[in-house]
Formats: sequence, C-alpha cells, structure tokens
Amino acid sequence: MKKPLLTILIAIISVNCFAQISFEKGYFIDNNDQKTECLIKNIDWVNNPTEFQYKAAEELEKKTNNILSVKEFGIYNESKYVRSTVNIDRSSSKLNELSTSRVPTFKEEKLFLKVLVAGKANLYQFRENALVRFFYSKDNSTAIKQLVFKNYKSSGDLIGENNLFRQQLFNDLKCNTVTIKDASRIKYEKDDLTAFFVTYNECNNSELTNFEENKNRDLFNLTARIGFNNSSLLISNPITDPQIVDFGSKLNLRIGLEAEFILPWNKNKFAVILEPTYQNFKSEETVSNKAVIIDYSSIEIPLGIRYSSFINDNSKVFINGSYILDITNNSTVVFDRDINLEITNSFNFGFGVGYKQNDKYSLELRYQTRRGLLNTFQFFGTDYKTISLIFGYTIL
Repeated sequence: MKKPLLTILIAIISVNCFAQISFEKGYFIDNNDQKTECLIKNIDWVNNPTEFQYKAAEELEKKTNNILSVKEFGIYNESKYVRSTVNIDRSSSKLNELSTSRVPTFKEEKLFLKVLVAGKANLYQFRENALVRFFYSKDNSTAIKQLVFKNYKSSGDLIGENNLFRQQLFNDLKCNTVTIKDASRIKYEKDDLTAFFVTYNECNNSELTNFEENKNRDLFNLTARIGFNNSSLLISNPITDPQIVDFGSKLNLRIGLEAEFILPWNKNKFAVILEPTYQNFKSEETVSNKAVIIDYSSIEIPLGIRYSSFINDNSKVFINGSYILDITNNSTVVFDRDINLEITNSFNFGFGVGYKQNDKYSLELRYQTRRGLLNTFQFFGTDYKTISLIFGYTIL
C-alpha cells in the first residue's frame, strides 16, 4: 500500500503543477511603438529570453512573440525586459579558457536586457548560463553600455581582473554621497550593483523602480519538524541460526530541524533542503528459542531538492527527494546475547510529498528506500525501510 499511495500523491501534485495559472498581467511594445496589454507566461527566466508566450485574455489561445518584433515587455510588479543592440564581451571565465588579454572583446548583438533598476540611471542584466554581464544607461539615453569586468591570464599563470566597471561608475554616475572609495569596493555582482544604482538615483532625487527589491526576501526558512516513523526491519544470514529475523513494523518518534534555502528563480519553486533528524528503532524477537535484540538510534542528515506548486497565496503543495546520510550512535544487534554486531553508518534515499499553509504549518508523507545496517559484516543482509508522517512549524 505504501508505494501505490506515494504514486497517487505524486500524480495529484503533478496534475496540480500543470493546472496552475502561469499567465500574469503584463504588456509588450512592438516595433511600431504600439503597447498591448495582455497576460504573459511568467516563468521567472533564469537566462534572458529571446521570446515569450502571451494571451490577449485568459480564455484565449496563447501566442508567441520574439525579440524581432518586440521592443519591450514586462510583467507588472515583477519584471521588465528591453531590446537593445549592444556591444557585449563574452570572454570566458573558465580557467582553461581564459584569455591572455585584459582588453574585452566586444561583439554587437541584439538582446533582451533585464531591467534591475530604472530611474535617472538604469541597470540591466544579461545572463546566459554561466555568462553574466551588466549594462547601464543614464538620463533617458538609448545608448546602453556594458559595465566591463574580465578575468584574464596574466604573467606567471596568475589570474588578473579588469575592473574597469568601477571607474565607469565613478566617472559617469557622480553624486555627493558616492566616493571613489565606495566605487572601489563594489563587486561585479547583482546585489552590489543594484544597491549602487539605488543609492545614485536616491541621491539625485530621481523616481526609481527597484525590480529586485522584494525578490531576495524570505529565501530561507527554518522549520521545527516532529513526526512518526513506521519502520520495518528484516535481518537474514544463511549460515546463522536463526537464518531470518523479522522484527516487523514499529512506530517511533522522529524529531528534526529543517533548513530550506529557496532558489531565487522560477518563481521560488525550487529549494535546497537540509534536515538533521533524530530517529530510533528498538525491538526484541525470539526465533528458534534464541533472543535477537536491536538497539538502533541515529542522526539522519537528508540533503535534497524540493519543488513547490502554489495553489494560492496562502498554500502550496510540494515534492522533494533527498540523499540521506545516517550516522549511528552506539547501535547494536545482539544474537542470543553472544554475538554483538555494531550497526554502521550508511545512506539511502527519501522521497516526500506534502502541503504547507500560510508559510507556517506543513504536513509531509515521506518514503525511504532500503537501508543496510550491517554492511561491514559478510553474509548479513538487512532490509530497513521507513515511511514517515511529519508535522512542521516554520519558526524563521
């Protein structure tokens, strides 16, 4: 019953994932400067897109527009992309592909640039897998320039940095509250550059829009998790008496603390999870007039990936898969009080489905694959399996 139940729950979540409304209110401006209000499919692009899907209304058929026919598009209160023909340096930052020249190699390309900050000075980002470049413009100019940063191979196989972007910022974005010392500390990273452009616009009393303002909030959750493990254990050895010991299923308490690191793209649907958990299994069976006793306790450390599907603003369902490292603590299996076998550290995998309400309360059903407990002992086979019901309360 366990596997069919898990399969049914996963199927329900899969249907829900596909059924989600993913089109949100937005607009696009075509080559004739005609602005069209519409619904745009918001996939929270990791890489800058070259096209997007939209609908004129919710019940109508979806269509596709691309960079050749659209000058600008955006999703209200979420994101904005502008088309621009820019000079971009695509020099690699991989060690085995570094150039020996510190001078950027520019190539003219037509790109959709993501607007990070809009105001008197605008900050843009272009991302294509590992390649990340930032651009800027000011005073409503249509001329958008790349902020130059480049790693290169210098003499003696050392890695040099061309940090021209700092000089560009200080020369072109002067303000009383920004000193050359401030500019010299900026890293070629989204957060640093966004903060700089916000400061510059505020210094010039410019109206500004910071599209990143709300995106990096609540990207970490700490959840206390308590639940019950329904665990079963079967031990076999063809050369011992008894050859098979079946401890059956036992219901035991499990206590854990989960750290969830939400990845800031694809609408925050993906997260990395880490959940140190205490669990135990104690039992005694008599087979062939011989007592077999197990006293097993451990700290499980599941490390995994979670995918969430939002039902509405207050609730979501999720699935996750984890690699579980099991660290034992003075755990043994004793055969007829004569043979004392130490249970060793091991690993297995876990798969869970669950529901979370108001970003506070959660309920998860998790299934763990077979775990070997006596791996260092020849001929001994162990089949330890667990299905868990876990209640969670997010404290941070």
